[in-house]
Amino acid sequence: MKKVLTVFVALSFLLVAGQVMAAKVPTPESYEGITVVDADWVKANMGSVKVYDARKKGEYVEKHIPGAISATYGEKSAKNLDFDESKDKFKLNKYPKDKNASIVVYCNGPKCWKSFKTAIRLVRNGYTNVHWLRDGFPAWVDKGYPTE
Repeated sequence: MKKVLTVFVALSFLLVAGQVMAAKVPTPESYEGITVVDADWVKANMGSVKVYDARKKGEYVEKHIPGAISATYGEKSAKNLDFDESKDKFKLNKYPKDKNASIVVYCNGPKCWKSFKTAIRLVRNGYTNVHWLRDGFPAWVDKGYPTE
């Protein structure tokens, strides 16, 4: 019984450690078909782009970029380039029907994969003008830009 308990504890530890390490894996710095932008670019283009917040609804409700639309990305897949999109929840109907519309997506910065995966899904669905605020909401706040 003691061996079974030891094995169970060891496996539990490895599972938790793996999840913690995966949470710290930064997103790629670029991806074909996606334009990486910074907070200054988003602010300067606020009138001509639609901004989407891929974070959890509670985070959006607490504070978000003014005018941003909540489009939570339900992430269950691994944090890597070959993620299994069938494990995630993504609602394409939140995005414009015009696939040439200028779109910006963001979440919680370089270690948050939700906006990166959203951007990939948009490109895979034929969107041609996808911008990704890789540094996310923290970069917006660090600039002292307004939130709502």
